[in-house]
Amino acid sequence: MYADRIKNLPPYLFAGIDKAKQEARAKGVDVIDLSVGDPDLPTPDHIVQALKQAANDSSNHQYPSYEGKLAFRNAVADWYKKTFDIDLDPKNEVLTLIGSKEGIAHAPLAFINPGDVALVPDPAYPVYATATAFAGGEPAIMPLLRENGFLPDLDAIPADVARRAKIMFLNYPNNPIGATASEKFFGELVDYARDHNIIIMHDNPYSEIYYDGNRSLSILEIDGAKEVAVEFHSLSKTYNMTGWRIGSVVGNADVLAGIGKVKSNIDSGTFGAVQDAGIVALSSPKEVVDEIRKVYQQRIEILYKALKDIDLVLEKPRATLYLWAWVKGSSIDYAAKLLERTGIVATPGLGFGKYGEGYMRFSITRETKRVEEAARRLEKMKD
Repeated sequence: MYADRIKNLPPYLFAGIDKAKQEARAKGVDVIDLSVGDPDLPTPDHIVQALKQAANDSSNHQYPSYEGKLAFRNAVADWYKKTFDIDLDPKNEVLTLIGSKEGIAHAPLAFINPGDVALVPDPAYPVYATATAFAGGEPAIMPLLRENGFLPDLDAIPADVARRAKIMFLNYPNNPIGATASEKFFGELVDYARDHNIIIMHDNPYSEIYYDGNRSLSILEIDGAKEVAVEFHSLSKTYNMTGWRIGSVVGNADVLAGIGKVKSNIDSGTFGAVQDAGIVALSSPKEVVDEIRKVYQQRIEILYKALKDIDLVLEKPRATLYLWAWVKGSSIDYAAKLLERTGIVATPGLGFGKYGEGYMRFSITRETKRVEEAARRLEKMKD
């Protein structure tokens, strides 16, 4: 009945986690869910009010354009200039997305023929490999190892794989690891992509969730990056707008044109009122994000200390909503033991790929008092 492209898919990671949560709650367990990166903080009120006003505008009740309102694309370009000092032409170097996941999932359809290769990090957000497979391509794994600072070793990519590769997915600050990339690495990456005629697709939704003043980079800050790269961004994590489904992809105009051609045949664009609210979000004073970041930093400190106290191996993340801890064994078994002993749900690293095995991802997207309670319960994991 089903097409091979979905028959061969592994179960989606968070579907299994949801089942475990439901079963525990049915038994009366007070579950603390640290598994999903869905901000618990509300969308700032000035953005909500902007949506309410825009929803009354009848011009937003018709089909939007697939590339997005020029006013929204202008706002994205202005935000990139203000945040990264990058100049973008909003007409052909910015494309509106129905959330960055949608754009990432559609992008390989524009560039991957059956048998082509996409270079995909491991561990990673599962959509990179899934989108490649949907396009008939072959995901070629780039291991992200602790000894390499969780960066791919470009020299270790086999020459025949590099020749066949059409695109490369990367994500810094990284989900699930919380690692960041340096300007030096991004420079080497741009050179590698140019030498091998590869399109870099950099997924950058966590750029503004950084700690201790460690500002995260856009790959487009690197000289020559626009020749080979596009960057996906989202309002989801920066402004707590996961349910609103709005984002953008920026950079190389030819690559954006290809993604846009796919989108124009698949979707009908982003609701105009959400775009209008997105303009207000992107124009927010920096203090709005500073306050959000301050809350997350407090939670990171609490959970980091608790995980260290039970002798897990981890670094304090420089960015993102996650702590990536080595548990020295099966991540599936550890997740089951964690839920049984403490009522805490976290994500087994194996769900992010082969090289995620032995790790757990803990999210901080729960109220601070619940993160504090989780920290107290984690003492039950001491053997």
